[in-house]
Amino acid sequence: MTDAAPDIDVVIPSWNARELLDACLASLERTRGELRLRVIVVDNASTDGSVEMVRQRHPWVETHVNGENEGFARACNRGAALGGAPLLLLLNSDAELRPGALQALQRLLAARSRAGVAGPRLVNPDGSFQSSHAPFPTLWQDFLVLTGIGRLLYGEHYPSHSAEEERGQQAVDWVGGACLLVRRSAWEEAGGLDVGYFMYAEEMDLCRRLGEMGWQVCYEPGATVMHVGGGSARRIAEQSEARLYGSRIRFYRRHLGEARAALLRAMILATTAVKIPVHALLRRVSGGRRGRRVVSLRRLRAELRRS
Repeated sequence: MTDAAPDIDVVIPSWNARELLDACLASLERTRGELRLRVIVVDNASTDGSVEMVRQRHPWVETHVNGENEGFARACNRGAALGGAPLLLLLNSDAELRPGALQALQRLLAARSRAGVAGPRLVNPDGSFQSSHAPFPTLWQDFLVLTGIGRLLYGEHYPSHSAEEERGQQAVDWVGGACLLVRRSAWEEAGGLDVGYFMYAEEMDLCRRLGEMGWQVCYEPGATVMHVGGGSARRIAEQSEARLYGSRIRFYRRHLGEARAALLRAMILATTAVKIPVHALLRRVSGGRRGRRVVSLRRLRAELRRS
């Protein structure tokens, strides 16, 4: 966007999200203000014309095209390696920055010398609250999520904090990966994202490792980012749940130990054994509308039994 050295390198991994990516890039151009940005789209072998769209509509954006879908973590690392700005923004292709969001995140990192990551308040396309931050997982927490008890007891945003509970800028366990502003020195100390995660949980893993290194992970409710959610994952909906829980188990194995990872795996297998016949029955009652959910659960169960 400018010949001067950038303040922030923006890395956007993308896979078959052409229109969402277009809106994402437009939001960056619309809200950047005086910030100098170097924007890099890392395309994971899209077939929907995403790369051509970027080059035609956003010629100020750099593109790096992978020969195959390498996943979110590896794409982010590739893009980050191309830049050298003091701050690095990891941004989902299905996210749009609201005015002042990037500036608020930047101010937070400038004010807190040990803050390694800053994350915003995420909202849905209709403006309603989506998520903010969450504690690191525990077996009890995952039991509540898997069984649905957590939502019954604590509301639809469990285990994220609700919008009403936010008390301003604060240090937290981890923030969602749809939009992360990372201090370059913290990123390099951590070695970037763990490429063992294809998608999901890589931001939680990064926040955990940075916390163990003495960096703070911070939440800035004054920064708002609209996140569609699952923009690319919807194209492979039947695989997404298996990847989600596969990544969750990897996080447990890396940070909570093999025994707890094995317990989580057993818990997922047990709950899916109950959910599959329930959803199969609901599919028959609803005339087939639950078919995709049944396929997703069966795939999750099959992949966990092979692992």
